[in-house]
Order: sequence, then C-alpha cells, then structure tokens
Amino acid sequence: MIQDDSEKRRAIEEAMDWLLRLKADPDCPQAARDVEDWLARAETNRSAWRDALKAWDALGEIRPRHADLWPARPVVPLPRRSRRPLAAGIALALAAALLVVLAAPALMIWLKADFRTGTGESRMVTLADGSAVNLSADSAIDVELTPEGRHVRLLAGQAFFDVAHDGKHPFTVEAGNARVVVLGTAFDVALDDTATTVQLARGVVGISGEGDRQAVAEMAPGDMATVDGATGAIRHAVVPLEEIGAWRSGLLFVNDVTVDGVVARLQRYHPAWISVPDRTLGRQRVTGLYDLRDPDRALTALVKPYGGKVRAISSYTRIVSRY
Repeated sequence: MIQDDSEKRRAIEEAMDWLLRLKADPDCPQAARDVEDWLARAETNRSAWRDALKAWDALGEIRPRHADLWPARPVVPLPRRSRRPLAAGIALALAAALLVVLAAPALMIWLKADFRTGTGESRMVTLADGSAVNLSADSAIDVELTPEGRHVRLLAGQAFFDVAHDGKHPFTVEAGNARVVVLGTAFDVALDDTATTVQLARGVVGISGEGDRQAVAEMAPGDMATVDGATGAIRHAVVPLEEIGAWRSGLLFVNDVTVDGVVARLQRYHPAWISVPDRTLGRQRVTGLYDLRDPDRALTALVKPYGGKVRAISSYTRIVSRY
C-alpha cells in the first residue's frame, strides 16, 4: 500500500511537470512526443494525467495545446449552468484523492505521537526527567521514560534536544535509521525522507546507522552527521555552532542537502502543498541560510540559482520547476 501511494504521488507530480512544460512551450513537437511516451509507459501515468488536467481546469487554468494526448471518450458539452458545480465537484474529488495519498502517513504519525506541532508552529516541551525538547513546525515525537533508560523517537520533522544529565539513565534518540545516545548534552536532529541529520551544539554523543549498530561514531561540538536513510552510511561535516538549531530564530541553515530535502523542511512552515516534479532539480545539493518567516521567498531563493521558478497554482498549491 505504501509503495502504491508513493507511485501515485510520483505520477501526479510528473503529470504536473508535463503540464508546465506544455504550457511554457505549447508548439514544441518534441515535448508532445515526450508526453506521449510517458503516457504509454503505465496506466498510473495516464490516470495521473487525467486527474492533473481536471484539477488544472477546476482551478481556472487554460489547457495546454496537447491536452488530448490520452485515449478518452468524447466529451459531451454540458449546459452552461452545470459546468461550475461539475468543476467544483472534480476539484473536491481530486482533493480527497490527494488527501488519501499524502495525508494517510501523517495521520499514522500523529496517532503515535506524545507531542506534536502543526504547520508553522514550534513548541517547547519539558520532559519528566527535566530534559527540554524544542519541536520545529510539523514535527512529532514519541517519548518513553523508564527506570532502564530514556528513549525518544522523532517521528517527523525536526527537534532540538537539551538533555538533563543522568549518568545512570542514558538518553537515546531514534530518527529514521539513526540512533543517538547521550548522557547530557544539546543537539539538533532533522528527519527527512532520505536521511537523518544530527548537529551537536554541546557535549559529546555517539551516533550509529541502522545495520551497523556496533560502529558508533563519536561527535564533538560543531560536528554534523548525516545518516543515509537507505544504507545507514554516515557522512561527517563541520558547521558553525551559531547555526545549529537556527530554525528556533526563524532561520533554516542547511549544509549539502538536496533541494528536495530543503523543500521538505520548508513545507513544515508553508500552508500550501509544495511539489517538485523535476527530479533533476530536486536532486541538486545546496548549502545556505533561508528565512522560515517567508517560505515563498525562501523557495525562490533556493531554486533560482538552478533556473527554477515557484508557481502559485492556487492558495493551496506551489509547483517548483524550471519551466
């Protein structure tokens, strides 16, 4: 089911990307041939294309010239007064379908969470042992404090931990396939779709990746470790201490992170759904400082160096592409 949802989301994002290409250059024969090839690959693509066109129409956008690039039954014109309710119904149906695909995983996370935040919201949580956890926007944690130890799982988003020292009860944070063990220290953990990033502000911690739990890498203040979500491999870097947890002051600092990864973090602060259907653009790696108080401006600053543009399709949708 998770794989099916991921495939649907990928197809919808690619369909929106093709729409933008055809809209930017409606007379390009190569673009038309490329769309035809893409449609021929899978029924999932054809279904996503139909849904994307319906959504585009419902939002009041002009159809690209090659909107008929899929087999369909003839469309019978409806009376003028019937078209608006139909458009509204199509938009609602598509929105419901997107909610099933995109919101179901988030719902499961929220059900597991002991503490969570919404879009654009941050929250300071003081645990029973005196440790403080500052949750970033759209983030969630599950907490378990027992006589044997203190355990927190970052289910989504990002959090800054200031751990109360207790030599008898180690404090463990798990995020994705990364595991951090400390006694008393301060550090930041960010969980993305492809990796987990840990930045140490104070103290000493040990970090390991899933599949190699015996190989524990020790970190010192200013160290950053990125644990690959697929392999568990750990990459190390050094970052300025003052930029660790900068999101608490409304700034997002990233070091060698993909555009997709930065967009995922900005998404926590933006009420609209942000899509990056251009895979090449999404894989570009960036280092920079972005203003979380103006997510649209941050998005523009993020992709502009690569020829990217941010399009506001509606109040609830942003498409990021180079077309």
